[in-house]
Amino acid sequence: MHPWLDRIAATRVLVIGDVMLDRYYFADVTRISPEGPVPVARVKETKNTLGGAANVAHNLARLGCRVSVAGISGEDENRQILDKKFNSLGISHAGLLKIQRPTTTKVRVIGGHQQMLRLDFEDSDRISRTVEQRLIAYLIRQLDAGLDAVILSDYAKGVCSPALCQAVIQECKLRAMPLIVDPKGASWQKYKGAFLVTPNVKELSEASRAAVRNDDKNIVSLGSTLRQRFGFGSLMVTRSEKGLSLMTEGEPVHIPTYAREVFDVSGAGDTVAAVMGAALAAGLQMVAAAHLANLAAGVVVGKLGTYAISAAELDAALAQVQHPEEWEQ
Repeated sequence: MHPWLDRIAATRVLVIGDVMLDRYYFADVTRISPEGPVPVARVKETKNTLGGAANVAHNLARLGCRVSVAGISGEDENRQILDKKFNSLGISHAGLLKIQRPTTTKVRVIGGHQQMLRLDFEDSDRISRTVEQRLIAYLIRQLDAGLDAVILSDYAKGVCSPALCQAVIQECKLRAMPLIVDPKGASWQKYKGAFLVTPNVKELSEASRAAVRNDDKNIVSLGSTLRQRFGFGSLMVTRSEKGLSLMTEGEPVHIPTYAREVFDVSGAGDTVAAVMGAALAAGLQMVAAAHLANLAAGVVVGKLGTYAISAAELDAALAQVQHPEEWEQ
């Protein structure tokens, strides 16, 4: 195992944000329904996976990190499925609060290798002040007990309110703790002062309130403007087939993709946030962490559905790279 991955496996990381369950129905489609002009999907297999902030935690757990997760869920069957998955992975979920709303669940029907339909079961109203305070108190207890990094995973499902985001940012700043924010939506004021923010091109466009061309010059122009406006330490834009771009105090860094095949980009942002968090927690420099996250994303986009990368898979991908230690220079 590469020494970086050994260091990553010794880290403790908290993920706070919108926890979800992803359910897949894999089906054969051979006819059209007599009831209407729609295909009939004959379900062959059902699969439940961790989604949203829970997928970030899943990636971290498979990399060997000690992981805890905080957020909200309902008190329902889907919460029980989440609990079993967290327990099997050794993910602490004492911070996953049960409240009066359904567990956020996304159901996808897959016919062949094509997604036919997605159903969302959710209540995305902002959490109450009481729930905010309980989550912040949990965060502080975890920080005081000892963490190496925090990841804020915002899917606009109600957890990442402005008050909660600012509390997370300020508590991490007080302790010089690496904080990675995976943002959502057009309003980034709530992320002001964050250590690192990791939007994709669509999210960058929404926050800029402008159409974004996926070329180096345009990405750097808009990304640098947002970084300065909101006082981010760094901004890293994931750019699908064009890899990623990192903007810090110095010159921007563009890293081409390592992906050979792209089957499904869902969850790739979760993997990037997870690997950035784990790498920074392990003491890697920002540019080296970005290279490692980009390498991991190149693996997961070659998988169908939400997928969490393992330490062995990342180690194998690293072995294909000549002189990765040069990333730290």
